[in-house]
Amino acid sequence: MSRIRVLRPVPLAALAGVGACLAVVVVPSAFGTNAPDSPSAPSGKCTIRTADKNSEAPLSCLGVTASLDHLPAVGEQATLTVDVKAQADVKNAGLSLQLPPALRVVDKESGLTTPTTDAFGQRTSRKLALTPGTHSVKLKVKAVAAGPAQIQADISDIDRPDPRRTGHDSVELTVGTSKGSSDKGVSVTKGHAPRVQGPGPGTRQPRKTTPKTPAPARAASSPAPAARAQTCVNGTFRNRFQSAEGGSWQGKANRDEPVSNANITLWGKPTANSGTQKLATGMTGNGDGKFNLCYTPTTATTSVAWVEFRTQAGRMWSVVDNNGSTYATATYALNNISGNTGLGNVYANDGQSRAWHALDTLNKLWWNRGSTTNCWASSQQDGRCTPITVQWYPGSTDGTYWTTNEDKIHLADNDPDSEHTTVHEAGHALMGKLYRGWWPQVSNCSPHYVNRSSSASCGWTEGFADAVSFHTFNDTTYYWGNGSSMNLANDRATNGIDPGDACEARVATALVDLWSQVDGGWMKSNTMMSRNAQSSFREYFVSDRPAYGLDTGSKARSILYKHTIQY
Repeated sequence: MSRIRVLRPVPLAALAGVGACLAVVVVPSAFGTNAPDSPSAPSGKCTIRTADKNSEAPLSCLGVTASLDHLPAVGEQATLTVDVKAQADVKNAGLSLQLPPALRVVDKESGLTTPTTDAFGQRTSRKLALTPGTHSVKLKVKAVAAGPAQIQADISDIDRPDPRRTGHDSVELTVGTSKGSSDKGVSVTKGHAPRVQGPGPGTRQPRKTTPKTPAPARAASSPAPAARAQTCVNGTFRNRFQSAEGGSWQGKANRDEPVSNANITLWGKPTANSGTQKLATGMTGNGDGKFNLCYTPTTATTSVAWVEFRTQAGRMWSVVDNNGSTYATATYALNNISGNTGLGNVYANDGQSRAWHALDTLNKLWWNRGSTTNCWASSQQDGRCTPITVQWYPGSTDGTYWTTNEDKIHLADNDPDSEHTTVHEAGHALMGKLYRGWWPQVSNCSPHYVNRSSSASCGWTEGFADAVSFHTFNDTTYYWGNGSSMNLANDRATNGIDPGDACEARVATALVDLWSQVDGGWMKSNTMMSRNAQSSFREYFVSDRPAYGLDTGSKARSILYKHTIQY
Protein backbone atom coordinates (compact mmCIF):
# COMPACT_ATOMS: atom_id res chain seq x y z
CA MET A 1 0.00 0.00 0.00
CA SER A 2 1.45 3.31 -1.02
CA ARG A 3 1.57 6.22 1.37
CA ILE A 4 -1.21 8.77 1.05
CA ARG A 5 -0.01 12.35 0.82
CA VAL A 6 -2.17 15.38 1.40
CA LEU A 7 -2.64 17.47 -1.73
CA ARG A 8 -1.52 21.06 -1.49
CA PRO A 9 -3.19 23.65 -3.68
CA VAL A 10 -1.07 24.35 -6.76
CA PRO A 11 -1.41 26.96 -9.50
CA LEU A 12 -3.76 25.57 -12.13
CA ALA A 13 -1.69 27.19 -14.85
CA ALA A 14 1.03 24.66 -14.12
CA LEU A 15 -1.22 21.65 -14.70
CA ALA A 16 -1.40 20.14 -18.17
CA GLY A 17 -3.79 17.64 -19.71
CA VAL A 18 -3.51 14.91 -22.33
CA GLY A 19 -6.22 13.16 -24.29
CA ALA A 20 -7.59 9.69 -23.65
CA CYS A 21 -9.10 7.07 -25.95
CA LEU A 22 -12.04 5.35 -24.30
CA ALA A 23 -14.92 3.08 -25.19
CA VAL A 24 -18.16 4.77 -26.17
CA VAL A 25 -20.60 4.93 -23.27
CA VAL A 26 -23.29 7.53 -22.69
CA VAL A 27 -23.90 8.24 -19.02
CA PRO A 28 -27.16 10.08 -18.36
CA SER A 29 -28.05 12.65 -15.79
CA ALA A 30 -29.87 11.73 -12.59
CA PHE A 31 -33.07 13.28 -13.89
CA GLY A 32 -36.08 11.19 -13.03
CA THR A 33 -37.94 10.66 -9.79
CA ASN A 34 -40.57 8.26 -11.21
CA ALA A 35 -43.53 9.73 -9.39
CA PRO A 36 -46.72 7.80 -10.20
CA ASP A 37 -48.62 8.99 -13.22
CA SER A 38 -52.24 10.09 -13.01
CA PRO A 39 -54.97 7.64 -14.11
CA SER A 40 -55.17 9.44 -17.45
CA ALA A 41 -51.50 8.73 -18.17
CA PRO A 42 -50.55 5.17 -17.14
CA SER A 43 -46.91 4.49 -16.39
CA GLY A 44 -44.81 4.46 -19.55
CA LYS A 45 -47.33 6.40 -21.64
CA CYS A 46 -45.65 9.82 -21.40
CA THR A 47 -43.70 10.49 -24.58
CA ILE A 48 -42.67 14.17 -24.60
CA ARG A 49 -38.94 14.69 -25.08
CA THR A 50 -37.16 18.00 -25.53
CA ALA A 51 -33.59 16.76 -25.10
CA ASP A 52 -31.16 15.29 -27.61
CA LYS A 53 -31.56 11.63 -28.56
CA ASN A 54 -28.36 10.79 -26.63
CA SER A 55 -29.93 11.97 -23.40
CA GLU A 56 -31.35 9.22 -21.24
CA ALA A 57 -33.44 11.61 -19.18
CA PRO A 58 -36.97 10.24 -18.75
CA LEU A 59 -39.77 11.20 -21.08
CA SER A 60 -42.18 13.76 -19.65
CA CYS A 61 -45.95 14.15 -19.36
CA LEU A 62 -45.56 17.91 -19.84
CA GLY A 63 -43.98 19.91 -22.62
CA VAL A 64 -43.75 23.52 -23.70
CA THR A 65 -42.85 25.26 -26.94
CA ALA A 66 -42.36 28.99 -27.51
CA SER A 67 -42.44 30.83 -30.84
CA LEU A 68 -42.65 34.33 -32.29
CA ASP A 69 -44.86 35.18 -35.25
CA HIS A 70 -41.95 37.24 -36.60
CA LEU A 71 -38.58 38.57 -35.45
CA PRO A 72 -39.04 42.15 -34.21
CA ALA A 73 -36.48 44.91 -34.65
CA VAL A 74 -36.05 47.68 -32.10
CA GLY A 75 -39.37 49.48 -31.63
CA GLU A 76 -41.45 46.69 -33.21
CA GLN A 77 -43.93 44.34 -31.54
CA ALA A 78 -44.42 40.61 -32.08
CA THR A 79 -46.75 37.94 -30.77
CA LEU A 80 -45.21 35.31 -28.51
CA THR A 81 -47.12 32.03 -28.48
CA VAL A 82 -46.46 29.51 -25.72
CA ASP A 83 -48.03 26.08 -26.23
CA VAL A 84 -48.26 23.82 -23.20
CA LYS A 85 -48.82 20.14 -23.99
CA ALA A 86 -50.07 17.77 -21.30
CA GLN A 87 -50.38 13.99 -21.43
CA ALA A 88 -51.75 13.78 -17.88
CA ASP A 89 -54.08 15.68 -15.61
CA VAL A 90 -52.15 18.34 -13.68
CA LYS A 91 -54.26 20.23 -11.16
CA ASN A 92 -51.64 22.84 -10.33
CA ALA A 93 -49.25 23.49 -13.21
CA GLY A 94 -46.92 26.46 -13.15
CA LEU A 95 -46.01 28.27 -16.36
CA SER A 96 -43.13 30.72 -16.07
CA LEU A 97 -41.78 32.99 -18.79
CA GLN A 98 -38.60 35.01 -18.86
CA LEU A 99 -37.88 37.72 -21.40
CA PRO A 100 -34.39 39.20 -21.87
CA PRO A 101 -33.70 42.92 -21.27
CA ALA A 102 -34.04 43.50 -25.04
CA LEU A 103 -37.75 42.56 -24.96
CA ARG A 104 -40.71 43.78 -22.91
CA VAL A 105 -44.26 42.53 -22.32
CA VAL A 106 -46.72 45.10 -23.70
CA ASP A 107 -50.12 43.51 -22.95
CA LYS A 108 -51.84 42.00 -19.90
CA GLU A 109 -54.59 39.94 -21.53
CA SER A 110 -52.95 36.53 -21.18
CA GLY A 111 -53.76 35.90 -17.51
CA LEU A 112 -50.08 36.16 -16.59
CA THR A 113 -48.95 37.96 -13.47
CA THR A 114 -47.66 41.51 -13.69
CA PRO A 115 -44.07 41.19 -14.95
CA THR A 116 -41.23 41.81 -12.55
CA THR A 117 -38.08 43.39 -13.91
CA ASP A 118 -34.46 42.86 -12.87
CA ALA A 119 -31.00 42.66 -14.45
CA PHE A 120 -32.02 39.48 -16.30
CA GLY A 121 -35.07 41.04 -17.94
CA GLN A 122 -38.74 40.43 -17.16
CA ARG A 123 -40.36 37.44 -15.47
CA THR A 124 -44.02 36.54 -15.41
CA SER A 125 -45.98 33.41 -14.53
CA ARG A 126 -49.38 31.77 -14.41
CA LYS A 127 -50.97 28.76 -12.73
CA LEU A 128 -52.93 26.38 -14.95
CA ALA A 129 -55.20 23.39 -14.41
CA LEU A 130 -54.29 21.04 -17.27
CA THR A 131 -56.04 18.10 -18.88
CA PRO A 132 -54.50 16.04 -21.70
CA GLY A 133 -54.15 18.22 -24.77
CA THR A 134 -52.58 21.55 -25.74
CA HIS A 135 -53.17 24.88 -24.02
CA SER A 136 -51.91 28.10 -25.63
CA VAL A 137 -50.94 31.42 -24.10
CA LYS A 138 -50.32 34.46 -26.29
CA LEU A 139 -48.86 37.83 -25.41
CA LYS A 140 -47.44 40.84 -27.19
CA VAL A 141 -43.76 41.66 -26.73
CA LYS A 142 -41.78 44.68 -27.90
CA ALA A 143 -38.12 44.90 -28.83
CA VAL A 144 -36.47 47.74 -26.92
CA ALA A 145 -32.74 47.11 -27.51
CA ALA A 146 -30.51 45.53 -30.12
CA GLY A 147 -28.37 42.45 -29.59
CA PRO A 148 -28.62 38.77 -28.62
CA ALA A 149 -31.84 37.79 -26.84
CA GLN A 150 -33.28 34.57 -25.39
CA ILE A 151 -36.91 33.95 -24.43
CA GLN A 152 -37.40 31.08 -21.99
CA ALA A 153 -40.52 29.13 -21.08
CA ASP A 154 -40.93 26.51 -18.35
CA ILE A 155 -43.87 24.36 -17.28
CA SER A 156 -43.91 22.20 -14.16
CA ASP A 157 -46.23 20.37 -11.80
CA ILE A 158 -46.01 22.55 -8.69
CA ASP A 159 -47.24 19.80 -6.38
CA ARG A 160 -44.92 17.11 -7.72
CA PRO A 161 -41.44 18.41 -8.60
CA ASP A 162 -40.29 15.80 -11.07
CA PRO A 163 -38.54 16.06 -14.44
CA ARG A 164 -41.20 13.67 -15.78
CA ARG A 165 -43.66 16.50 -15.18
CA THR A 166 -41.70 19.49 -16.47
CA GLY A 167 -40.81 21.07 -19.78
CA HIS A 168 -38.43 23.76 -21.01
CA ASP A 169 -38.08 25.62 -24.29
CA SER A 170 -36.40 28.78 -25.51
CA VAL A 171 -36.22 31.08 -28.50
CA GLU A 172 -32.90 32.64 -29.48
CA LEU A 173 -32.76 35.69 -31.71
CA THR A 174 -30.57 38.68 -32.43
CA VAL A 175 -32.56 41.90 -32.37
CA GLY A 176 -31.65 44.34 -35.14
CA THR A 177 -31.98 48.11 -35.20
CA SER A 178 -34.10 48.43 -38.33
CA LYS A 179 -37.07 46.63 -39.85
CA GLY A 180 -36.10 43.23 -41.24
CA SER A 181 -32.64 43.25 -39.67
CA SER A 182 -33.33 40.84 -36.79
CA ASP A 183 -32.16 37.27 -37.21
CA LYS A 184 -32.55 33.81 -35.70
CA GLY A 185 -30.01 32.54 -33.20
CA VAL A 186 -27.41 34.24 -31.05
CA SER A 187 -23.64 34.50 -31.10
CA VAL A 188 -22.26 34.85 -27.59
CA THR A 189 -19.01 32.87 -27.71
CA LYS A 190 -17.15 36.17 -27.88
CA GLY A 191 -18.43 39.40 -26.43
CA HIS A 192 -17.64 42.49 -24.42
CA ALA A 193 -18.26 42.97 -20.75
CA PRO A 194 -21.34 45.12 -20.15
CA ARG A 195 -20.67 48.80 -19.75
CA VAL A 196 -20.79 50.05 -16.18
CA GLN A 197 -20.88 53.42 -14.51
CA GLY A 198 -17.63 54.84 -13.19
CA PRO A 199 -14.24 53.16 -13.53
CA GLY A 200 -14.75 49.85 -15.21
CA PRO A 201 -14.62 47.97 -18.50
CA GLY A 202 -16.85 50.49 -20.23
CA THR A 203 -14.68 53.48 -19.31
CA ARG A 204 -12.58 54.76 -22.19
CA GLN A 205 -10.38 56.88 -19.94
CA PRO A 206 -9.63 54.65 -16.93
CA ARG A 207 -8.68 55.88 -13.50
CA LYS A 208 -4.95 55.89 -12.90
CA THR A 209 -3.14 55.57 -9.61
CA THR A 210 0.48 56.29 -8.82
CA PRO A 211 2.57 53.08 -8.61
CA LYS A 212 3.34 52.17 -5.03
CA THR A 213 6.85 51.00 -5.90
CA PRO A 214 9.18 53.95 -6.62
CA ALA A 215 11.76 53.84 -9.39
CA PRO A 216 15.22 52.62 -8.26
CA ALA A 217 17.63 55.33 -7.20
CA ARG A 218 20.55 56.06 -9.56
CA ALA A 219 24.06 55.30 -8.41
CA ALA A 220 26.01 58.55 -7.87
CA SER A 221 29.16 57.30 -9.54
CA SER A 222 27.45 55.79 -12.53
CA PRO A 223 24.37 57.65 -13.70
CA ALA A 224 21.94 55.47 -15.66
CA PRO A 225 18.35 55.70 -16.83
CA ALA A 226 15.79 54.58 -14.28
CA ALA A 227 14.12 51.24 -14.97
CA ARG A 228 10.74 51.81 -16.52
CA ALA A 229 7.90 51.12 -14.06
CA GLN A 230 5.51 48.30 -14.77
CA THR A 231 2.09 48.89 -16.23
CA CYS A 232 -0.61 46.96 -14.42
CA VAL A 233 -4.33 46.44 -15.03
CA ASN A 234 -6.34 45.07 -12.12
CA GLY A 235 -9.89 44.50 -10.92
CA THR A 236 -12.39 41.77 -10.02
CA PHE A 237 -14.12 39.49 -12.50
CA ARG A 238 -17.72 38.67 -11.59
CA ASN A 239 -20.74 36.90 -13.06
CA ARG A 240 -24.45 37.54 -12.68
CA PHE A 241 -26.43 34.33 -13.06
CA GLN A 242 -29.63 32.59 -12.02
CA SER A 243 -29.44 29.71 -9.58
CA ALA A 244 -31.81 26.77 -9.20
CA GLU A 245 -30.47 26.37 -5.68
CA GLY A 246 -32.76 28.76 -3.83
CA GLY A 247 -35.24 29.16 -6.69
CA SER A 248 -38.73 27.87 -7.46
CA TRP A 249 -41.02 27.23 -10.43
CA GLN A 250 -41.74 30.97 -10.65
CA GLY A 251 -38.09 31.85 -11.09
CA LYS A 252 -34.61 31.12 -9.89
CA ALA A 253 -32.52 33.05 -7.40
CA ASN A 254 -30.38 35.90 -8.74
CA ARG A 255 -26.71 35.61 -7.88
CA ASP A 256 -23.73 37.95 -8.28
CA GLU A 257 -20.46 36.15 -7.53
CA PRO A 258 -16.77 36.35 -8.43
CA VAL A 259 -15.40 33.89 -10.98
CA SER A 260 -12.45 31.89 -9.68
CA ASN A 261 -9.42 30.56 -11.57
CA ALA A 262 -10.42 31.77 -15.02
CA ASN A 263 -7.64 32.18 -17.59
CA ILE A 264 -7.04 35.83 -18.49
CA THR A 265 -4.85 37.69 -20.97
CA LEU A 266 -3.85 41.33 -21.23
CA TRP A 267 -3.77 42.22 -24.93
CA GLY A 268 -2.61 45.52 -26.34
CA LYS A 269 -0.74 47.70 -28.80
CA PRO A 270 2.31 49.38 -27.24
CA THR A 271 2.11 52.14 -29.85
CA ALA A 272 -0.62 53.33 -32.17
CA ASN A 273 1.11 51.75 -35.15
CA SER A 274 2.15 48.44 -33.61
CA GLY A 275 0.33 45.13 -33.95
CA THR A 276 -1.69 43.47 -31.22
CA GLN A 277 0.50 41.70 -28.67
CA LYS A 278 -0.04 39.42 -25.70
CA LEU A 279 1.28 41.59 -22.87
CA ALA A 280 0.60 39.39 -19.83
CA THR A 281 -1.34 36.29 -18.77
CA GLY A 282 -2.71 34.99 -15.50
CA MET A 283 -5.78 33.72 -13.67
CA THR A 284 -8.48 35.27 -11.55
CA GLY A 285 -8.10 34.73 -7.82
CA ASN A 286 -9.53 31.65 -6.16
CA GLY A 287 -12.57 32.70 -4.16
CA ASP A 288 -12.45 36.41 -4.95
CA GLY A 289 -12.08 36.72 -8.74
CA LYS A 290 -9.38 39.38 -8.41
CA PHE A 291 -6.74 39.89 -11.09
CA ASN A 292 -3.65 42.02 -11.59
CA LEU A 293 -1.88 41.76 -14.94
CA CYS A 294 1.46 43.55 -15.19
CA TYR A 295 4.16 43.97 -17.80
CA THR A 296 7.16 46.19 -18.38
CA PRO A 297 6.45 48.55 -21.29
CA THR A 298 8.99 49.92 -23.75
CA THR A 299 7.15 53.22 -24.07
CA ALA A 300 5.96 55.83 -21.57
CA THR A 301 2.32 54.88 -22.20
CA THR A 302 0.62 51.91 -23.81
CA SER A 303 -1.55 53.07 -26.69
CA VAL A 304 -4.37 50.52 -26.33
CA ALA A 305 -4.94 47.58 -23.97
CA TRP A 306 -7.80 45.30 -22.94
CA VAL A 307 -8.31 42.24 -20.76
CA GLU A 308 -9.81 39.01 -22.10
CA PHE A 309 -11.33 36.34 -19.83
CA ARG A 310 -11.88 32.76 -21.06
CA THR A 311 -13.97 29.87 -19.75
CA GLN A 312 -10.95 27.74 -18.98
CA ALA A 313 -9.15 27.08 -15.70
CA GLY A 314 -5.50 26.41 -16.41
CA ARG A 315 -5.74 23.29 -18.51
CA MET A 316 -7.81 21.33 -16.01
CA TRP A 317 -11.38 22.23 -16.97
CA SER A 318 -13.20 24.36 -19.50
CA VAL A 319 -16.62 25.20 -20.91
CA VAL A 320 -16.98 25.23 -24.70
CA ASP A 321 -19.67 25.96 -27.26
CA ASN A 322 -21.01 23.51 -29.84
CA ASN A 323 -17.93 24.17 -32.00
CA GLY A 324 -15.50 23.38 -29.20
CA SER A 325 -14.46 27.00 -28.60
CA THR A 326 -14.17 28.49 -25.12
CA TYR A 327 -16.26 31.56 -24.31
CA ALA A 328 -14.46 34.91 -24.10
CA THR A 329 -15.46 38.15 -22.42
CA ALA A 330 -13.26 41.17 -23.18
CA THR A 331 -13.18 44.60 -21.60
CA TYR A 332 -13.49 47.63 -23.82
CA ALA A 333 -10.28 49.32 -24.95
CA LEU A 334 -8.19 51.23 -22.41
CA ASN A 335 -6.37 54.13 -24.05
CA ASN A 336 -2.93 55.55 -23.23
CA ILE A 337 -2.39 53.78 -19.92
CA SER A 338 0.61 53.68 -17.61
CA GLY A 339 1.21 52.77 -13.99
CA ASN A 340 -1.74 51.08 -12.31
CA THR A 341 -5.15 51.04 -13.94
CA GLY A 342 -8.05 49.89 -11.78
CA LEU A 343 -11.10 48.49 -13.57
CA GLY A 344 -13.17 47.76 -10.48
CA ASN A 345 -15.78 45.05 -11.09
CA VAL A 346 -15.77 43.57 -14.57
CA TYR A 347 -18.82 41.42 -15.37
CA ALA A 348 -19.03 38.46 -17.73
CA ASN A 349 -20.96 39.05 -20.94
CA ASP A 350 -24.66 38.57 -20.20
CA GLY A 351 -25.25 35.91 -22.86
CA GLN A 352 -22.41 33.81 -21.46
CA SER A 353 -23.54 33.77 -17.82
CA ARG A 354 -24.42 30.07 -17.79
CA ALA A 355 -21.05 29.12 -19.27
CA TRP A 356 -19.26 31.09 -16.55
CA HIS A 357 -21.52 29.61 -13.88
CA ALA A 358 -20.64 26.08 -15.01
CA LEU A 359 -16.93 26.96 -14.99
CA ASP A 360 -17.07 28.37 -11.48
CA THR A 361 -19.16 25.43 -10.25
CA LEU A 362 -16.41 23.00 -11.27
CA ASN A 363 -13.98 25.08 -9.23
CA LYS A 364 -15.95 24.05 -6.13
CA LEU A 365 -15.33 20.40 -6.94
CA TRP A 366 -11.67 20.88 -7.88
CA TRP A 367 -10.50 22.10 -4.48
CA ASN A 368 -12.13 19.16 -2.72
CA ARG A 369 -11.73 16.43 -5.32
CA GLY A 370 -10.09 13.82 -3.08
CA SER A 371 -6.98 13.20 -5.20
CA THR A 372 -3.46 12.44 -4.02
CA THR A 373 -2.04 14.02 -7.18
CA ASN A 374 -2.40 17.39 -8.83
CA CYS A 375 -4.85 15.84 -11.32
CA TRP A 376 -8.58 15.25 -10.97
CA ALA A 377 -7.99 11.65 -9.92
CA SER A 378 -5.25 9.71 -8.10
CA SER A 379 -5.06 7.37 -11.09
CA GLN A 380 -3.28 10.14 -13.02
CA GLN A 381 0.18 11.51 -12.33
CA ASP A 382 1.28 15.13 -12.35
CA GLY A 383 1.93 16.34 -15.88
CA ARG A 384 -0.28 13.61 -17.37
CA CYS A 385 -3.68 14.88 -16.27
CA THR A 386 -6.80 14.82 -18.43
CA PRO A 387 -9.20 17.78 -18.14
CA ILE A 388 -12.95 17.94 -17.63
CA THR A 389 -14.71 19.58 -20.57
CA VAL A 390 -18.28 20.87 -20.50
CA GLN A 391 -20.20 21.66 -23.68
CA TRP A 392 -23.02 24.19 -23.37
CA TYR A 393 -24.62 26.83 -25.55
CA PRO A 394 -27.83 28.91 -25.39
CA GLY A 395 -30.91 26.87 -26.31
CA SER A 396 -29.00 23.59 -26.32
CA THR A 397 -31.05 20.38 -26.30
CA ASP A 398 -27.86 18.31 -26.39
CA GLY A 399 -27.90 17.13 -22.80
CA THR A 400 -27.80 16.00 -20.13
CA TYR A 401 -25.04 13.34 -20.18
CA TRP A 402 -21.35 12.45 -20.20
CA THR A 403 -19.71 10.16 -22.73
CA THR A 404 -16.54 8.16 -22.28
CA ASN A 405 -15.35 8.26 -25.90
CA GLU A 406 -14.90 12.03 -25.91
CA ASP A 407 -14.77 12.47 -22.12
CA LYS A 408 -17.11 15.43 -22.40
CA ILE A 409 -20.10 16.61 -20.39
CA HIS A 410 -23.07 17.81 -22.43
CA LEU A 411 -25.36 20.27 -20.65
CA ALA A 412 -28.72 21.40 -22.00
CA ASP A 413 -29.87 25.02 -22.02
CA ASN A 414 -30.78 25.61 -18.37
CA ASP A 415 -28.68 22.81 -16.82
CA PRO A 416 -25.91 25.14 -15.57
CA ASP A 417 -28.48 26.89 -13.37
CA SER A 418 -28.30 23.75 -11.19
CA GLU A 419 -24.86 23.37 -9.65
CA HIS A 420 -25.91 19.89 -8.50
CA THR A 421 -26.53 18.84 -12.10
CA THR A 422 -23.17 20.21 -13.27
CA VAL A 423 -21.29 18.43 -10.48
CA HIS A 424 -23.32 15.23 -10.93
CA GLU A 425 -22.13 15.01 -14.52
CA ALA A 426 -18.60 15.88 -13.40
CA GLY A 427 -18.95 12.95 -10.97
CA HIS A 428 -19.31 10.62 -13.94
CA ALA A 429 -16.22 12.16 -15.52
CA LEU A 430 -14.35 11.76 -12.22
CA MET A 431 -15.29 8.08 -11.98
CA GLY A 432 -14.11 7.61 -15.56
CA LYS A 433 -10.73 9.07 -14.62
CA LEU A 434 -10.50 7.01 -11.42
CA TYR A 435 -11.17 3.91 -13.51
CA ARG A 436 -8.56 4.89 -16.14
CA GLY A 437 -11.11 4.80 -18.95
CA TRP A 438 -12.74 1.49 -18.01
CA TRP A 439 -16.49 1.57 -17.44
CA PRO A 440 -18.72 -1.15 -15.96
CA GLN A 441 -21.45 -2.88 -17.93
CA VAL A 442 -24.51 -0.94 -16.80
CA SER A 443 -28.01 -2.35 -17.21
CA ASN A 444 -31.58 -1.08 -16.75
CA CYS A 445 -30.42 2.53 -16.56
CA SER A 446 -32.34 4.12 -19.42
CA PRO A 447 -34.23 5.82 -17.99
CA HIS A 448 -33.29 5.78 -14.31
CA TYR A 449 -34.75 7.59 -11.33
CA VAL A 450 -33.01 8.97 -8.29
CA ASN A 451 -35.51 7.45 -5.86
CA ARG A 452 -36.42 4.19 -7.60
CA SER A 453 -34.74 0.82 -8.10
CA SER A 454 -32.91 0.28 -11.38
CA SER A 455 -30.03 -2.20 -11.21
CA ALA A 456 -26.99 -2.72 -9.01
CA SER A 457 -24.72 -1.33 -11.73
CA CYS A 458 -26.93 1.71 -12.41
CA GLY A 459 -27.42 2.32 -8.70
CA TRP A 460 -23.63 2.33 -8.29
CA THR A 461 -22.61 4.61 -11.18
CA GLU A 462 -25.47 7.06 -10.69
CA GLY A 463 -25.28 6.87 -6.91
CA PHE A 464 -21.59 7.76 -6.98
CA ALA A 465 -22.30 10.79 -9.19
CA ASP A 466 -25.09 11.90 -6.82
CA ALA A 467 -22.72 11.41 -3.88
CA VAL A 468 -20.10 13.62 -5.54
CA SER A 469 -22.71 16.36 -5.78
CA PHE A 470 -23.88 15.91 -2.18
CA HIS A 471 -20.30 15.79 -0.91
CA THR A 472 -19.41 18.98 -2.77
CA PHE A 473 -22.36 20.97 -1.43
CA ASN A 474 -22.71 19.22 1.94
CA ASP A 475 -26.40 18.40 1.46
CA THR A 476 -28.73 15.65 0.25
CA THR A 477 -31.05 17.71 -1.96
CA TYR A 478 -30.95 17.32 -5.73
CA TYR A 479 -31.81 20.40 -7.81
CA TRP A 480 -32.81 20.51 -11.46
CA GLY A 481 -32.30 23.33 -13.91
CA ASN A 482 -35.89 24.59 -13.74
CA GLY A 483 -35.64 25.26 -9.99
CA SER A 484 -37.43 22.15 -8.75
CA SER A 485 -35.73 19.98 -6.14
CA MET A 486 -36.05 16.79 -4.10
CA ASN A 487 -34.56 16.07 -0.69
CA LEU A 488 -33.11 12.56 -0.79
CA ALA A 489 -32.18 12.30 2.90
CA ASN A 490 -33.41 8.88 4.01
CA ASP A 491 -33.45 6.15 6.61
CA ARG A 492 -35.33 2.87 6.98
CA ALA A 493 -38.60 4.66 7.67
CA THR A 494 -38.45 6.93 4.59
CA ASN A 495 -41.34 6.54 2.17
CA GLY A 496 -41.05 7.25 -1.53
CA ILE A 497 -37.47 5.99 -1.90
CA ASP A 498 -37.00 2.34 -2.84
CA PRO A 499 -34.77 0.19 -0.59
CA GLY A 500 -31.46 -1.46 -1.49
CA ASP A 501 -28.36 -0.84 -3.56
CA ALA A 502 -30.25 -0.75 -6.85
CA CYS A 503 -31.61 2.66 -5.80
CA GLU A 504 -29.12 5.44 -6.45
CA ALA A 505 -30.41 7.67 -3.64
CA ARG A 506 -29.67 4.91 -1.11
CA VAL A 507 -26.17 4.35 -2.52
CA ALA A 508 -25.43 8.08 -2.64
CA THR A 509 -26.41 8.80 0.94
CA ALA A 510 -24.65 5.67 2.22
CA LEU A 511 -21.47 6.78 0.45
CA VAL A 512 -21.45 10.32 1.86
CA ASP A 513 -22.08 8.96 5.36
CA LEU A 514 -19.21 6.47 5.01
CA TRP A 515 -16.90 9.23 3.81
CA SER A 516 -17.83 11.66 6.57
CA GLN A 517 -18.41 9.33 9.52
CA VAL A 518 -15.95 6.47 8.92
CA ASP A 519 -13.24 7.41 6.40
CA GLY A 520 -12.43 10.97 7.49
CA GLY A 521 -13.20 12.27 4.02
CA TRP A 522 -13.31 10.67 0.60
CA MET A 523 -9.63 10.75 -0.40
CA LYS A 524 -8.89 7.19 0.77
CA SER A 525 -12.02 5.89 -0.94
CA ASN A 526 -11.15 7.62 -4.21
CA THR A 527 -7.58 6.33 -4.05
CA MET A 528 -8.93 2.82 -3.59
CA MET A 529 -11.22 3.28 -6.60
CA SER A 530 -8.25 4.43 -8.68
CA ARG A 531 -6.58 1.06 -8.00
CA ASN A 532 -9.58 -1.25 -8.16
CA ALA A 533 -12.59 -0.54 -10.34
CA GLN A 534 -16.02 -1.63 -9.16
CA SER A 535 -19.19 -2.70 -10.96
CA SER A 536 -21.50 -2.33 -7.97
CA PHE A 537 -21.74 -0.90 -4.48
CA ARG A 538 -21.59 -4.46 -3.11
CA GLU A 539 -18.20 -4.93 -4.78
CA TYR A 540 -17.06 -1.56 -3.44
CA PHE A 541 -18.07 -2.38 0.14
CA VAL A 542 -17.69 -6.16 0.51
CA SER A 543 -14.60 -6.84 -1.61
CA ASP A 544 -12.51 -3.71 -2.08
CA ARG A 545 -12.91 -1.70 1.12
CA PRO A 546 -11.53 -4.43 3.41
CA ALA A 547 -8.79 -5.30 0.89
CA TYR A 548 -7.64 -1.68 0.94
CA GLY A 549 -7.95 -1.34 4.72
CA LEU A 550 -11.11 0.76 4.86
CA ASP A 551 -13.52 -0.09 7.65
CA THR A 552 -16.46 -2.43 6.99
CA GLY A 553 -17.16 -3.11 10.66
CA SER A 554 -20.22 -2.50 12.77
CA LYS A 555 -20.28 1.28 12.34
CA ALA A 556 -19.95 1.07 8.56
CA ARG A 557 -22.56 -1.67 8.31
CA SER A 558 -24.94 0.28 10.52
CA ILE A 559 -24.70 3.16 8.06
CA LEU A 560 -25.65 0.83 5.21
CA TYR A 561 -28.46 -0.66 7.30
CA LYS A 562 -29.81 2.83 7.98
CA HIS A 563 -30.03 3.31 4.21
CA THR A 564 -31.71 -0.11 3.71
CA ILE A 565 -28.60 -1.83 2.32
CA GLN A 566 -27.55 -5.15 3.91
CA TYR A 567 -24.74 -7.48 2.86
